[in-house]
Amino acid sequence: MTRPTLFHIPVCPFCQRIQILLALKGIPDALRFEVVDVTVPRPPELLRKTRGSTMLPVLELADGRILKESMVILRYLEDVFPDPPVAQRDPYRHAVEGMLCRMEGDLVNAGYGFVMNQDPARTEALRNGLLNQYARLNDFLLEHAPDGVFLFEAFGWAEAVFTPIFMRFWFVEYYEGFTLPAEPRFDRVRRWIDACLAHPAAQQASREEIVKLYYDYAKGAGNGAVLPGRTRSSFVFEPHWRSRPWPPKDKYGVSASDAELGLLSAA
Repeated sequence: MTRPTLFHIPVCPFCQRIQILLALKGIPDALRFEVVDVTVPRPPELLRKTRGSTMLPVLELADGRILKESMVILRYLEDVFPDPPVAQRDPYRHAVEGMLCRMEGDLVNAGYGFVMNQDPARTEALRNGLLNQYARLNDFLLEHAPDGVFLFEAFGWAEAVFTPIFMRFWFVEYYEGFTLPAEPRFDRVRRWIDACLAHPAAQQASREEIVKLYYDYAKGAGNGAVLPGRTRSSFVFEPHWRSRPWPPKDKYGVSASDAELGLLSAA
């Protein structure tokens, strides 16, 4: 039987959610993964499948039907492969994890807006904005799971949604020096984050990979765009990220060249 195909970017957090879900279910090979190079135009065949949309991930079912948006794909896979369940089955508990997941968008916007900022005068306001999002998560966890580690007894649906975002925010740690202050208002969310990052089902990407590939985001260019004075995106597949030097941390004072980022040997 033909497996569904997931068109994805390996380092994309929204794609990683799906990999985490499959890992939790013990079926990592249930989908055929097809990597998309975001540094070049999308293949016409893929654009036909998505009706012109360039957003990823995209799931193509065995019969050719298309599903978009990571949360939609997660829900579909949870329904198709119900055991073991990752989402809560109890209606109230499912609603609670749904409320928590609704907070993910504001966190993503705060973190990505912070790393992509190019105006040093805005850094303090952006830092406070991200801290406010973590404080909201802390308050939610204190209300619904004050004594545990995860939202419920084990790493589940909400953790699959948030963990890839926590991992991507290694870029604000690296490029903006951002850390959660050692204050009681962040104690509960810090406990959650630490447990999420350490979970065996969520090890598809590393800090080094994320920091290196997302350098261009730190300079204000996302989704494979090429910065002025450069010829290659930091998201290129070759040279492999492991062979590249760590990028400069000073995103405001330094604009690294292709050569300084180790992007030229395979050009």
